[in-house]
Amino acid sequence: MNRNTLRWGRVSQALHWLIALLILTLGVVGLTMGELPKTPKYFWVYTAHKSLGITVLALVLFRLGWRLSAGAPEPVPGIPTWQERIAGATHWLMYVLMFTIPLSGWVYDSASGLRPFRWFGLVDVPKLVAPDPGTVAISHAIHEYGFWLLIAVVLAHAGAAFYHHFFQRDATLARMLPRGWLASPQKD
Repeated sequence: MNRNTLRWGRVSQALHWLIALLILTLGVVGLTMGELPKTPKYFWVYTAHKSLGITVLALVLFRLGWRLSAGAPEPVPGIPTWQERIAGATHWLMYVLMFTIPLSGWVYDSASGLRPFRWFGLVDVPKLVAPDPGTVAISHAIHEYGFWLLIAVVLAHAGAAFYHHFFQRDATLARMLPRGWLASPQKD
């Protein structure tokens, strides 16, 4: 459990960076896979994208449960209340999007009437809805626009962390990294 009130625990850090890496991978693959020629590799890439999306959904569910049970560190001393509120709202928006994007992709896949896919070739993934062109259009729009919204929110999140590190010179960024990776800057 994360009982350190000054920094995020190792499990929280590992989940944060693993999910970030998987989302980056999914974004790159998602933006390029439509350009692939219709070869066996094309279908393999689509199945890998879907499998990684389901994996992210499971990891985010676990991460949310972990955060609710282990808690979060206290705010960095000196942070104004309005910044804490924006940070909290940003984190919850990211959780909403990290659920919405893979779920909308799953609904899109289900509604498209494609044959069921197997998660990394191991387990059949059930369909969530019956085939329906209207559901395909709505779920695809949510999946695509949700991704772009997530990118904007993540850039704001990362920008705020760098702002705190380089300009506010506080431990906001350092406490989400393993000890020793980044020294907490000292105020002049």
